[in-house]
Amino acid sequence: MTTTPSTWTLGGDLTVNRLGFGAMRLPQYGPALIPNAVPMERDRAIAVLRKAVELGVNHIDTAAFYFSSLRSANELINSALGGPYPDDLVIATKVGPARDLSGEWSEHARTPAALRAQVEENLRQLGRDHLDVVNLRVLGEDSISERFGALSELRDAGLIRHLGLSNITPAHLAEAQAIAPVVCVQNMYGIGVRPEYADFVRLCGEQGIAFVPFYAIAAAGRETGATAPESEEVLAVARAHDATPAQIRIAWTLHQGPHLLAIPGTGNPDHLAANVAAGDLRLTPDELALLDRVHRDAAASAATPADALRRSGQDTGLLAP
Repeated sequence: MTTTPSTWTLGGDLTVNRLGFGAMRLPQYGPALIPNAVPMERDRAIAVLRKAVELGVNHIDTAAFYFSSLRSANELINSALGGPYPDDLVIATKVGPARDLSGEWSEHARTPAALRAQVEENLRQLGRDHLDVVNLRVLGEDSISERFGALSELRDAGLIRHLGLSNITPAHLAEAQAIAPVVCVQNMYGIGVRPEYADFVRLCGEQGIAFVPFYAIAAAGRETGATAPESEEVLAVARAHDATPAQIRIAWTLHQGPHLLAIPGTGNPDHLAANVAAGDLRLTPDELALLDRVHRDAAASAATPADALRRSGQDTGLLAP
């Protein structure tokens, strides 16, 4: 059996359990980040957050643009866990994308002033005087130095503790590191998703940077969830462990290196418990080899220009995890 450490330390001072929680699906039912989504019941969302912490989750990923017509992920986190927050809880948020009050995507934050406004909005919604981790979400830019530099200044001012990046290329990482330390990279990754990222994932580990995959369960389903038929190989490994395919996908993610942090999100209490339990699954070398083949084979199956563009290093779609 292959074993993996259960914790990772961000920036040398924030130790988190490697199985975390993504808050994107909390404000609504069904697809996330769309207008007119059906809001989730407030009590249900708050119960899921509290249950996550009870189960040992101490790393929550969120954003001010995670909201439905009645619910804000940040406000739900504040109501469920604030006053005061647990001492060991690490909340990571992201800035860059923006949505107007109707839920439609609007002009992204491109200037230092706009980025500061987004940081302050996250602080207000979460009820905190500083943010543990702020990820700059990159949306097709060749250079990120001005925007990352603005966040570095907010870090120096004490509003942000650590900085990360989302949806980036290795060139973006190097550009940012010339400005300030980077503690994590959030990119789309999972079984059959972005196999060409293997070297980038390894590079992050060598540099002590956490790699935090998004859509590790949903894969190509993205905001709509895991909608595609599951491969027979994943199903076979799931049967061997009396587990679900989603649990196997989470386990595979955590087996890719001690610096991999999983942040599966759900508004379903049963799914939450299953996701957290996946952190205890131990895959055999043969099972990992089988799943790795499925992962690598995906490189040959992408045929559309959009696939080729995304493989170059960035997801250029508007929807942002």
